[in-house]
Amino acid sequence: MNSRHIKNILYEQVARIGKAASSPKRLELIELLCQCEKNVEQLAAEADISLKLASAHLSALKSASLVASRRDGKNIYYRLSDPHVASFWVAIRTLAEERLVELQVALENLVTTPEHLARLDRAELLKEAERGEVVVIDVRPEAEFAAGHLPYARSIPVAELKKRIAELPRDKTIVAYCRGPFCLFANKAVEVLGKAGYQAMRLDDGVAEWQAHGYPISTPQDTSSSR
Repeated sequence: MNSRHIKNILYEQVARIGKAASSPKRLELIELLCQCEKNVEQLAAEADISLKLASAHLSALKSASLVASRRDGKNIYYRLSDPHVASFWVAIRTLAEERLVELQVALENLVTTPEHLARLDRAELLKEAERGEVVVIDVRPEAEFAAGHLPYARSIPVAELKKRIAELPRDKTIVAYCRGPFCLFANKAVEVLGKAGYQAMRLDDGVAEWQAHGYPISTPQDTSSSR
């Protein structure tokens, strides 16, 4: 086997990752799985695709070893095969944000109130949350919070926010986050909080972004870092 043939094989194997991630819906599925393990029905519903198409996309991701699966009765659950897959998603999305003007414009349109975008340094936000100077709320579904969340965050899913809003102090800034820059849950939370008279801001980071920058993630068992 000559050296050129060997190099061709090496590049072909790396290209399998690129091919598996070349579909917008597969990237969305990866982002969803950055949050927690989910079954096919959940993934199909959240990605707004059919079960058949979700299964096909997940099969392609699994063939490239980006996701793994397990069966529980009639349900098949998927998860990321390795934490590096989440880092890969953050890296490729960040590169796209830096290089593609169309994506930059789309993101600007997504954030209708830029003044409500949290500009705090991550380390400073962590210190302020620890001191209780700001209140961080995780507005994703409870199962995603349970799988891992930002330290000191409270779980208040966006669907429950209106009826639980009295749990939040009015004299502190509320920082809401969800699944990352492409997620709209935090936008909705900031809108609801603003209408109720709260000072609220959106944090673009989700757990994948937070971890990709070297910051810790907590679970409900980490009572010392969750309030």
